[in-house]
Amino acid sequence: MHIGNLAAVPALDRPDLLAAPVAAALAGLADRDEIGVAEIDPELADTAAFCEKYEVALSESANCVVVAGRRDGQTRLAACMILATTRADVNGVVKRELDVRKASFAAMDTAVELTGMEYGGITPVGLPPQWPVYVDEAVAAHPRVVIGSGVRRSKLTIPGAALARLPGAVVLPGLSRDA
Repeated sequence: MHIGNLAAVPALDRPDLLAAPVAAALAGLADRDEIGVAEIDPELADTAAFCEKYEVALSESANCVVVAGRRDGQTRLAACMILATTRADVNGVVKRELDVRKASFAAMDTAVELTGMEYGGITPVGLPPQWPVYVDEAVAAHPRVVIGSGVRRSKLTIPGAALARLPGAVVLPGLSRDA
């Protein structure tokens, strides 16, 4: 397994490169043997810098965006998986799926606290079980994408179909638009 110019190893062989909720969730996945991890410079965890340094095409990288909306005094949260070349349709598709009047990106502090992951490394693997994980159909159809590992010092490589099989995952056409 490779992530660009990096060698990747089975993710569970390097739990030190995973946030605790990610390691716990991976252990329970049927697809765990298809998921690799590679250590990176945490200063290069942001998608554009990461892709440039490690020779990963933006079209092979997927971002996890945490979105929040309110309805009847209750906050509803979800994660959206979109290719790095696109943007999530937060106030269209996501708003309708969450059944809220307005949806927006969750505050960084809130996302970090509720996920147990580092900002810039949040991943759909290991999210709170009540959260839906909206996966853009282009991500689900991709043979393999690079995503966060829950920490900034590593990245995961995972088949798109495995993302579509995560607990709470819903594949949504039109979740993303061109950036």
